[in-house]
Formats: sequence, C-alpha cells, structure tokens
Amino acid sequence: MSAVRRFAADLKNLADIRSFVQEQATALQVDPDMVADIILAVDESATNIIEHGYDGQPGEVEIEVRQEGKAMVICLRDQAPLFDPTHLPSPDVDLPLDKRPLGGVGVYLTRHMMDEVSYRVTPQGGNELTLVKRAIGLNPAQGEVP
Repeated sequence: MSAVRRFAADLKNLADIRSFVQEQATALQVDPDMVADIILAVDESATNIIEHGYDGQPGEVEIEVRQEGKAMVICLRDQAPLFDPTHLPSPDVDLPLDKRPLGGVGVYLTRHMMDEVSYRVTPQGGNELTLVKRAIGLNPAQGEVP
C-alpha cells in the first residue's frame, strides 16, 4: 500500500496534511497510541519545510505514506533549498526555556517520536525526509509485506 499527495507549501494546508496522515495510519491499522506521535512528527516536519525551506515562496510538499513490513514509512519531499535537518544538534532540553536558543525543538521531537529519521537529496535535486514508525498493525486484507 502506498499513497501520495501533494500540498501547496502553505501553513493553511497543515490540517489537510494531518488528515491525510491520519487516514493512512487508520488504513494501516497503526496502534492508536502511536498515531498522535506520527502526526505531530509529520506536522513539525511539514511546518519546517513551509516556514524555513520555502520561506514564504511558492512550492509544494509531497507526502508519500507506505507500509514496509510492520513499519509505516512517511516521505516528505520538496524542492526548497537543500537542507538536512538530521545534522542539526539536539537542543539542551535541561536548560530552562528562557535560556535555550530558539529552534531545533521540532526536529528533536521528531527524532524521539519516530524510530528512524533520514534525509537524502532526491534525483531531481530536492529534499526527501523519511520518517519510520515500526510495530504497526496490518490490514488483514493486505497481508504482510515482507
């Protein structure tokens, strides 16, 4: 099972992005306790693409959701300037909020909510951020994908 949708890079589309991911998680019978984390990770990632990647310029965010074995895999693709968020240092979460520099918390949360987070440059020269969450349920009609 694989589903792909494109969204204009506009913060107004975040609700549609969340709904799309929710629909796919339901179709894959993802453990309901994991769905909120997955949606938050995608929301944070899409927000960063829209706000920082495109920085107000027009563009699109393509989201692909697929099942690989017992994992839900979400790929976010864009044509914004190249940026690898996996190389950002983790914020010092032990510091009081008023002492922390701005930024990086969404990437930190995404890393901790998902089982894997990886980045690559696409063959078309864009960004692809892949988020993986393991131990999903399987739709009995589909059977297990090896």
